[in-house]
Amino acid sequence: MSPAIVPLHDLAATQRFGAAIASVLRPGDVVALSGGLGAGKTTLARAIIAGLGHAGEVPSPSFAIIEVYDPPAVRLPVVHADFYRLDDPREVEEIGLDDYREGAVLIAEWPDHAGGFAHEAACLSVLLEIAEEGRQAIVAGGKDWHGRQPWRKIFPTA
Repeated sequence: MSPAIVPLHDLAATQRFGAAIASVLRPGDVVALSGGLGAGKTTLARAIIAGLGHAGEVPSPSFAIIEVYDPPAVRLPVVHADFYRLDDPREVEEIGLDDYREGAVLIAEWPDHAGGFAHEAACLSVLLEIAEEGRQAIVAGGKDWHGRQPWRKIFPTA
């Protein structure tokens, strides 16, 4: 899938983008959210989790590292991870991430701190950047994402 640029001018656009991603997620998918501090990674993660049906609070996993959401609160199991505080990608094994991921969607903030996931066929990489008007997302997916680009219906120029 060639990269797409999705304009995220405001919070409502980010929420629509998150809901669009959520609409096509399936177990085993990874949504890898990259970008600098304040780029909107947690905001987009919250929008995806809300798009999966979660109506409650979605705390940032910055300190806990991993937050888990299970049905019936969401359409399918979700692992929301923030790897910012990891000093070494090998720490992912100590956390037991593989056990959490089985049968779930992984939403990974700061994926590079965990060794990255872009090599996985089921990975959707989203780089969030500050733009002239709000933010923008540069989106690229692994082979499992071919044909699953629901944001093009909402943002046709992406």
